[in-house]
Amino acid sequence: MRFVLPFAVALLAACSSPTPELYTLAALPGPTAHLPAHGIEVRRVGLAGYLDRPAIVRSSAAFRLRLADNQRWGEPLGSMLDRVFAEDLVERLPDAAVFSESGAISTAPDLTLEVDVQRFDADADGTIVLLAQVAVRRGDARRPAEATTLRLTAIPAGPTTRDYVAAMSQALAGLADRIVVLLADAGAPG
Repeated sequence: MRFVLPFAVALLAACSSPTPELYTLAALPGPTAHLPAHGIEVRRVGLAGYLDRPAIVRSSAAFRLRLADNQRWGEPLGSMLDRVFAEDLVERLPDAAVFSESGAISTAPDLTLEVDVQRFDADADGTIVLLAQVAVRRGDARRPAEATTLRLTAIPAGPTTRDYVAAMSQALAGLADRIVVLLADAGAPG
C-alpha cells in the first residue's frame, strides 16, 4: 500500500498536460505617410472562422487544417489583429488619430477602414499567406465603399512557431503598408 500512493502521484503527473506556449503578433515599423485625414477608424477586423481558435493554425493545405502542438495565441486572434493592426497603422501615420472600433475611444472619423481576413496561414510550401478584403470609406460618404482584395506573403526564417508568428507579423505589417496607400487615395480631396 505504501507504493500505491507514490505510483498514483507519478501517474497523475504524467497525465497532466504541459503549460501551453503562448504567442502574440507584434507591430513592426514601416514607412510613414502624412494624410490630410486626421481621424481614421479601424472597424473590427473580420476573421475567417477556421482561424478563430486558441490554437495557432499552421496551415490549411490539402483540405486539412494543421494546428501547432500545445502552442496557442496569448489572446483571441480577432482581438489581437484589431490591436496589432491599429498599432501598425499608428506607426505609419504619425499625424493621424487611428482608433479601433473595439476600443474605448471614438470620434467622428474622416476615414473608416474595414478589413476582412479570409486566410492567414501557411501554404503547402510553408509560405505565410495573408488574404484580406479591404474597404476604405470617407466619413461623409453615403455610397458603399469599394472593396479590394490584397494578397501578401512572408517566408518564415525557420521551422519554429516563433519564426512562423514573426512571418505573420511581417505579413500584417505589409498589409498596413498597402492600406496606407489606399487611405491616402481615399483621403485625397476630390
